[in-house]
Amino acid sequence: MTKPGRALTPARSARDLYGVELNRQRQLAGLSLDRLSDIVNYSKTHLHGVETGERLPLPPISEKLDLAFGTGELFQGLWGAMKREHTARRFDHCLELEARAARIQEFGANVIPGLLQTPAYMRALFIKGNPGMSPVKIDDLVAARLSRQEVLRRDNTPDFWWILGEATLRQAVGGPRVMCEQLTALLPLAETRRTTIQVIPFEAGACTLMNGTLILLTLPDNSTTVYQEGPRNGEIFDDRDTVTLRMREYDLMKASALSPGESAALIEATMETYQPCEPPRT
Repeated sequence: MTKPGRALTPARSARDLYGVELNRQRQLAGLSLDRLSDIVNYSKTHLHGVETGERLPLPPISEKLDLAFGTGELFQGLWGAMKREHTARRFDHCLELEARAARIQEFGANVIPGLLQTPAYMRALFIKGNPGMSPVKIDDLVAARLSRQEVLRRDNTPDFWWILGEATLRQAVGGPRVMCEQLTALLPLAETRRTTIQVIPFEAGACTLMNGTLILLTLPDNSTTVYQEGPRNGEIFDDRDTVTLRMREYDLMKASALSPGESAALIEATMETYQPCEPPRT
């Protein structure tokens, strides 16, 4: 038997509004949590947690709920608002542009970029960065970051180009098993019609933004916005001079990086340092 949840305040929280609307639509459809669980293929426990505001909905449950209830994009829209509640304000505008971008180029010096992270890698980062945070809160952060990866699966997926510092491969976030899984997840995206991954090896020496993150977001109208982040701050730029400078710096990093094929080989070689680690299936 599920326990009653806390009192929800939908006027102040997208999370609570999502839970209230889920309960309302479920009641209108005459569905029990068990029956809805069968329809959307999510556990009754998870659905109850979402309905009572105790958990964030794990992607792609919002699309499945909209299909189940015939509510258009209601739950998808509520999820978008909920994500912004759980993301640093400085990153809000970047998320909005990311969802609309035709081309996304990103550099990560020391951490695998969020769009490429596995859930276990995310969790390890959040636990280390938020000591004392409850497991439920950590789950929420993981769910919010995972939702960003929906852009990789949409019909009109952007062109992606990632440049990774070799440190992202060597820093054992979460331990060997987590890193093995993470590096395995990178390989299928190293060189496809829509995705490219390059690694800047240690031997390349100094490079731009060695301690941070750079994201270039190009919209369908060919306008580009820069998001640049350091250890404690992040800034958005869309003025021509800054965008032109950062795009040139990114191109220079491409020139310093290994080719996609060589990058994939380095990723595979690094995987072998994490034991036990099974090689990826071909």
